[in-house]
Amino acid sequence: MPEYWKLEVRAMPRLPLEGSLDLTYRCNNACRHCWLWLPPNAREQQDELSFDEIRRIADEARALGTRRWNISGGEPMLRPDFPEIFDYLTRKAVSYSLNTNGTLITPEIAQLLKRKGTKMIALYGATAEVYDAVTRHPGGFDAAMRGFAYLREADAGFTVQLIPMAANWHQWDQMIELAQSLSPLWRVGAAWLYLSSDGTPARNREIAAQRLSPRDVIELDKPDPAYGERMAELGLGGRGAEEQGSEFPSAPSHPCSSAQSDDRLFATCIAGRRDFHIDAYGMMSWCGFIKDPTLRYDLRRGTFREAWEEFIPACADKVRGGDEWRENCGSCEKRADCRWCAVYAYLETGRYSAPIPYLCAVADEARKFKAEWQEKHRRYFQIAGITVRIESDLDFDEVKFKDEFASFAVEGPGDDNVTLRHYFELPDLKGKDLLQELYRKPPWAISRQKNGAWIYRGILPHPDDPELHRVAVFTADHRHGTIYSPPRDLEHIRKDGWHSLSLFPTDQIWLAPLLADRHAVLLHSAAAIVNGQGLLFVGHSDAGKSTTMEMLKAAGEQRSGGAGEQRSGGAGEQRSGGAGEQGRGELQVEILCDDRNVIRKWNSSAIGNQKSKIENRKSEWRVHGTWSRGDVADVSSASAPLRAILFLQQDTHNAILPLTDRREIWRRLLATLIKPMVTAEWWQKELDVLEQIVKEVRCYTMKFDQSGAIVAPLVALTDNR
Repeated sequence: MPEYWKLEVRAMPRLPLEGSLDLTYRCNNACRHCWLWLPPNAREQQDELSFDEIRRIADEARALGTRRWNISGGEPMLRPDFPEIFDYLTRKAVSYSLNTNGTLITPEIAQLLKRKGTKMIALYGATAEVYDAVTRHPGGFDAAMRGFAYLREADAGFTVQLIPMAANWHQWDQMIELAQSLSPLWRVGAAWLYLSSDGTPARNREIAAQRLSPRDVIELDKPDPAYGERMAELGLGGRGAEEQGSEFPSAPSHPCSSAQSDDRLFATCIAGRRDFHIDAYGMMSWCGFIKDPTLRYDLRRGTFREAWEEFIPACADKVRGGDEWRENCGSCEKRADCRWCAVYAYLETGRYSAPIPYLCAVADEARKFKAEWQEKHRRYFQIAGITVRIESDLDFDEVKFKDEFASFAVEGPGDDNVTLRHYFELPDLKGKDLLQELYRKPPWAISRQKNGAWIYRGILPHPDDPELHRVAVFTADHRHGTIYSPPRDLEHIRKDGWHSLSLFPTDQIWLAPLLADRHAVLLHSAAAIVNGQGLLFVGHSDAGKSTTMEMLKAAGEQRSGGAGEQRSGGAGEQRSGGAGEQGRGELQVEILCDDRNVIRKWNSSAIGNQKSKIENRKSEWRVHGTWSRGDVADVSSASAPLRAILFLQQDTHNAILPLTDRREIWRRLLATLIKPMVTAEWWQKELDVLEQIVKEVRCYTMKFDQSGAIVAPLVALTDNR
């Protein structure tokens, strides 16, 4: 019988998967902000790699695993052999990207660029006056517009890349409008400018003059406050979702800003890179900003394999920060918010360890932005011991959450946290491999990715209508969800308010799997805390759940002396106690919810960790309220020990009768289990919970009329413990 071995891969092998190649540093533009420009007829042209040399290097790289190429310059189309080079590099590549100013695109090149890949065409201004002033290229704007037209005629998709600087900042909005008219795809280039690689003072002064203010840099390239927190939770540091295998990556990080464990300034970067850079003269390194010749390998004198496997790893120990780095950037409290990197320091000052005052100012603005963002764009709610953090670029100070959420609002994170991040744009799912579809019933189609992530697609009832009205991506454990809604939803939210935390028709679909993992169930039920004890009332839609809540509420108000005396608690407050604490004859009632409630089994450590008045004790079942109410407006985030489950039966007299038939209890509970999204895994967890409830929680049949006489037996039930 053959033997099988299970191989666990803990880290991605160090393979050169992606290569960047600058074909030339010559350019027909002479942009004011450019850090490596050479004129079109520069003598360095004779030193550029030949097509044969490029083919040899590309073949060696492919043999080691390279499957993607980034082609750039200078202006790569200045080379007369650009079509041949482009064809050779991209023909066998899985994907590619091309950076160009677009002014040299011809109808023939446009046809070549129909090959599937990313084409980024730079835009330096919204008018010829500004564009030509930035590029110092008379007629450059018209040439660029002509290039865009050729691409559109060829149906070669492209991305307009907006290049921000002081000279065009006054017409930034017009640049965006122009970009949107040219292509459905546009992006913002680098928000801050690097100084010149040749260190010429005059050029560096001109580049520095084009830098935006630190505040404008942050407005263009906003930090994602949740991203660093999320990466810390996953233990990924600066790595993004791409390394987790997600089709929906999180916000990009600044990998060069990741903290060093020692003063080897490039060690962490080199260890994590799966890409490389080759300059126009055949010098290879791990980063395109490396211009120090001692950190670049000459591929004309050696092999790609030696460069990747020996030279680049050896560079990890070559550059040390020393005291200058340790006393400045290495120990700075702003490090996590700073874009500093040793390569930028070298370009700026000629020293790898030097601080960059401009980036210090940018870091200050980033910290201000994060603080403001967290105050205006983040809210916390707690349900059944789970704290849900809601995030959006929408200012929550301008949004009204529905009234039912008020009791569940809390100030900050708890012990068990979940995040829902909202974006108001729908992602393009064309070409995305969503793998196996596990569930399809309007309004949802649900798939699962290889890494366990859940993909929720909001679908319409008609099978021939492909339009999506919402997309959500949840991690395997549903602790983190990214929710994409159509832009039109913003108008509804501003008008009608935030109706559910997920903006789904109901929060049940994402809450149910979270509860299943926490030994809890969501039941179609009403619940109340009566003299410190939790009572759960179960029945169909017309069984009298809301009526029972109204009778309990009225009795509590009458007994305690007024409507204002009903107890209520903030989210996370879990109370215990009984009638003896209030004195005989007193009745305290708190309505949890009249339509959906949670039963959860807590162990002693979990109970003790909650922000509550509960002392350490043996595991117990507790009932928790939800915001999914029926006719009764009262809801509460409070919880209490579950004293009993009562199955409602309307009758002409009032009685509470013990129910001991476990099969009957099982059947009735199963009928009330909320089943928003059914999978075999979820079923097994929830059935296990129901089985324990049947064994451990007392159950009764509650016969009642609408006279209110049933309240007395219910109070007696809470007294008899």
